[in-house]
Amino acid sequence: MQLQLVDWLIIFLYFAFVVGVGFLIRSKIKSSDDYLSSDRQIPLWITSLAFMSANLGAQEVIGMVASGMKYGIMTVHFYWVGAIFAMVFLGVFMMPFYYGSRARTVPEYLAMRFDEKTRAFNAVSFAVMTVFSSGISLYALARLLEVIVGWNFDASIWVAAGIVMVYTFMGGLTSAVYNEVLQFFLIVLGLSPLVIVSIQDVGGWSGIVANLKPEWTHAWRYMDQAEHNPMGLQYGQLLLGLGFAMSFGYWCTDFLVVQRAMIARNLRDAQRTPILAALPKMLMPVIVVLPGLIAAVLVLPAFQTKGFVMPLDEQGGPNYTMALPALIAHYYPSGILGVGVTALLASFMSGMAGNVTAFNSIVTYDIYQNYLAAKKSDRHYLWFGKGVTIVGIFVSIATAYLARTFNNINDFLQLVFSFVNGPIFATFLLGMFWRRATGHGAFWGLLFGTVAAAATHGLTVAEGKGGWLAPWYPIGSGMGQAFVVASVSCVANVVATIVISLLTQAKSREQLAGLVYEGHRPAETLGGRWFTSPVTLGVLLILITLWLNYLFF
Repeated sequence: MQLQLVDWLIIFLYFAFVVGVGFLIRSKIKSSDDYLSSDRQIPLWITSLAFMSANLGAQEVIGMVASGMKYGIMTVHFYWVGAIFAMVFLGVFMMPFYYGSRARTVPEYLAMRFDEKTRAFNAVSFAVMTVFSSGISLYALARLLEVIVGWNFDASIWVAAGIVMVYTFMGGLTSAVYNEVLQFFLIVLGLSPLVIVSIQDVGGWSGIVANLKPEWTHAWRYMDQAEHNPMGLQYGQLLLGLGFAMSFGYWCTDFLVVQRAMIARNLRDAQRTPILAALPKMLMPVIVVLPGLIAAVLVLPAFQTKGFVMPLDEQGGPNYTMALPALIAHYYPSGILGVGVTALLASFMSGMAGNVTAFNSIVTYDIYQNYLAAKKSDRHYLWFGKGVTIVGIFVSIATAYLARTFNNINDFLQLVFSFVNGPIFATFLLGMFWRRATGHGAFWGLLFGTVAAAATHGLTVAEGKGGWLAPWYPIGSGMGQAFVVASVSCVANVVATIVISLLTQAKSREQLAGLVYEGHRPAETLGGRWFTSPVTLGVLLILITLWLNYLFF
């Protein structure tokens, strides 16, 4: 399909706007804190939308549609099991310590609570994970442009990465945050027409239910045994792997999203940021999961007359990553195609810029300033942070080429997260709620958890991936493998941290004041009515989430 003049105009205006935001904010960047942490001056409605948009990159938009086609309605577990509960927990229980400690980054909090080696371990592992995630976003965009409009894959990667580099280089975190808000609205407005038109084409939700197998349209009913559902999981594996290890590990400790709450104007806003963000997050399956189910219906023999064409992978099976691009190419005519392409460009920009700005802060604050150049001028750190932006972009480009080996980028992304987020949440949970946890226990717990993740991946095999030690335990899907890896790594971390902590010296209560719950009351939030408090809002969201799980049981 060829882009018409109006399509090009829409795309050009979007590029001009995001770069223009960078130019406007550039004049306000006076210090390294302005560039790397926005000096805690961002209002609540901006931080809330940015919190959610930081997770709304191309890997989620394209990856969740791919998972919807591959695994059916079970993909909603990433939202109604793997997001909302952890977001509420972060706002109510963990933000008072992140924000109250005045830590600039999550690894910096670990240094205050434990020690420098724990900080270094988390900083390095997180920096690696962010550039992997950024590269996946870049790959997704390039594949999209290649399939829909026929652009060269390599040229798409370099041009798109260059645009992100321009506005993040100039405006830093503030530029990324304000653009994330714009990108959220563009994604919703750009993909909503696709959902409306395509669901009518397959006969509505009743048409989906009538044409797909029952296990594709029920979220929980067929999880009694792994072989009964497309994800190849049982209840316990899902709840422990996704619902606990990966979801809490991501939403409660991943600096990419936590950073959006840490830059709020006060503690109450910092607590409410992830909770308010949970409401639009709860509704996102309509935009990013439902199209996957529709694609699964359209490829059935009974719907071949619709003319929908699904690209194939190298093995001749469906290339699930291309489900959303194929739907856009099928339903959006020339003249409207630019709206859909811009929506996906926005998702890419949101994901990549968020990862790059988080990478900047971690490398500058936790690695360079802390270990390599402790007494340089603020201007020196400002320019170093800008230089790290360029480095992060180039490493992301390299990662984009690696992502080409996976037929579902969401599987790849969840596997990367399982190695990092599975172990790290155990460290934070024990650190905040058990005063006896020590720095030695935290460090070796992280190390044991990561080794356990690698060993589990080496002993399990799913869709030809893993089993590099021995194909000892087969798993029905790559997604299921990621959940199992995360579960084992989390449990291994807990056991190792507890054992080693009991054998080593803990910090005193005075040293841990304001950093743990035991013997300390978290700082009070600032004013406000009871029905706007983080606890009240959090309980309400949890009740709605439980109802949604029941509705699609």
